[in-house]
Amino acid sequence: MSACIYTSCTKILQYITTSLKHTKIYCKRAVDTIYTHRITLGLISNLAPEVLTYFCRLTPNPSISPSTTMNSTTFQPPNLAPPRTSPANATNGSGSPSHRHLSATDEERTTTGHRRNKSSVDGTKYKDGTWSPKNDKILMGPYDYVHEQPGKDIRRQLIHAFNSWLQVPPTSLAIITKVVTMLHTSSLLIDDVEDNSVLRRGNPVAHNIFGTAQTINSANYVYFLALQEVQQLNNPTAINIYVQEMLNLHRGQGMDLFWRDSLTCPTEDEYLEMVGNKTGGLFRLAVKLMQAESTTGKDCVALVNVMGLIFQICDDYLNLANTVYTENKGFCEDLTEGKFSFPIIHSIRSDPSNLVLINILKQNTKDVEVKRYAVQYMKSTGSFAHTSRVVGDLRDQALGLIETIDATPNINGAGDGQMVRAIVEKIVESTLSDPNTH
Repeated sequence: MSACIYTSCTKILQYITTSLKHTKIYCKRAVDTIYTHRITLGLISNLAPEVLTYFCRLTPNPSISPSTTMNSTTFQPPNLAPPRTSPANATNGSGSPSHRHLSATDEERTTTGHRRNKSSVDGTKYKDGTWSPKNDKILMGPYDYVHEQPGKDIRRQLIHAFNSWLQVPPTSLAIITKVVTMLHTSSLLIDDVEDNSVLRRGNPVAHNIFGTAQTINSANYVYFLALQEVQQLNNPTAINIYVQEMLNLHRGQGMDLFWRDSLTCPTEDEYLEMVGNKTGGLFRLAVKLMQAESTTGKDCVALVNVMGLIFQICDDYLNLANTVYTENKGFCEDLTEGKFSFPIIHSIRSDPSNLVLINILKQNTKDVEVKRYAVQYMKSTGSFAHTSRVVGDLRDQALGLIETIDATPNINGAGDGQMVRAIVEKIVESTLSDPNTH
């Protein structure tokens, strides 16, 4: 053993020995501490056996005696297993049964001799249904904070519009609407954490008010509350739809985060697949649940897939070019986040040898002038115009699908797609009319 270790241990022993002279209680606490630090005790037994002999005299223990301490080179610590609290399987700490039944307020003696109160936690006080509204309000705090801030409410409008075709019973429709609202709001909480966002709907993000951990827990909690709501439909198909689309949503989000964090620019096709999972997943979940409760025979899944793409690509465009979006969420937040959105992907791939834009993404910049330069660069590569053309093509595709659905026989009072058509036109309006696209 080196002189350094010897000196350090000797100083520790001198301090312990001095402290022991004052009170036996300190002795016992010191023994407890040393018993749990086996390596330290092994060193002490070699350097100063007389001190350990003193400990053993104060607190007898069959595992340690003065003779074995002084004569053995390897210290054998006592059994540190705590006494079992179960009356049926109680032990005395050394593995042998203890036949004494302890009440919740009884004292018991540990292997080192000190007294402690037996824990009253035995699991019998928990009962289903005892969760209080007060506690629930605490968990729901971050969710309620965002839910109370009005958004575009596009998903509720879509459900109402698609119901012209599907004619879902009012009770089921109310449940589906509630579920989609819960999932959407919860996903915003998670998105803001994962994106390090500052604003949501013009207000500070929830995790900057309630904390990141509580915000994540609140969002996850609501995911399961939403599942409880789905169970009220009493439709096994509905549960399968919920699980599958929640998986799709997280798959899409996972790829989006991977590209951002690894600075990997995806292809447009890869990006559209991701959007189909992430954004389209929630749209699809709503419509599939409605179809599971409908008897009209209309199939709207292909249409809602296209509408999910339209919604996300327009959102990408507005993040970089629209002043209203700037006021609500921050100027070009996708650049600060380092996100590969649709216009950014096109701009980078239009000239792979030019590393300007990808380096700006790498910086996660908040500098307004750098962001303005990035926007001008994307204009120069024709990325906004390209985005507008893609949105126009998707709109035409959506309108064609609406006509196809309208042309199918109307069963059980199914109406037409006039409201769905109006929503599609509303979503694309800002993107197609923006001067940046020309």
